[in-house]
Amino acid sequence: MDEFDIKLLNALQEDGRLTNNDLADKIGLSASQCSRRRAALEESGVIESYRAVLAAEAVGLDVLVFIQVGLATHSPDSSQDFVKLISGIEEVQEAYSLTGDADYLVKMAVPDLKTLSRIISEVFLPHRSIAHVHSYVVLDRVKQTTRLPLRYLSEANKTPAVRKGAIRRG
Repeated sequence: MDEFDIKLLNALQEDGRLTNNDLADKIGLSASQCSRRRAALEESGVIESYRAVLAAEAVGLDVLVFIQVGLATHSPDSSQDFVKLISGIEEVQEAYSLTGDADYLVKMAVPDLKTLSRIISEVFLPHRSIAHVHSYVVLDRVKQTTRLPLRYLSEANKTPAVRKGAIRRG
């Protein structure tokens, strides 16, 4: 991956609807070169997909919540049961397996606290794989982004000695 690929990825993270002509203007290559590079990045899996990002509040999902989940037992069956459970809950946006006190962290968007209460008390707590939950209702989004920091790609293209020096300076 070279600097043009990194510029292309940064531009697409800013606006995924850019045409190849727009990309060409932004990064200093021809539209056909941008097209070939974009196709290669898609084929290699660096670019996973394109999608519209919706404003949760605009579609009536006013409550964002994070839920820490502790499993009843630490077995493959318990983990699989939990993953199957959350896969069927549309309000779950993201879920992560963790180290530390909690086994999972789940992010959900719901319309109101009543809905949140119902999901916790009627779906999560009765489930055989779950021992306990702790919910954290978001008061304010301080930062939200899907952008990845691509400066590490530039550093990866340098020799280890140069990277080490760059890190010390930065």
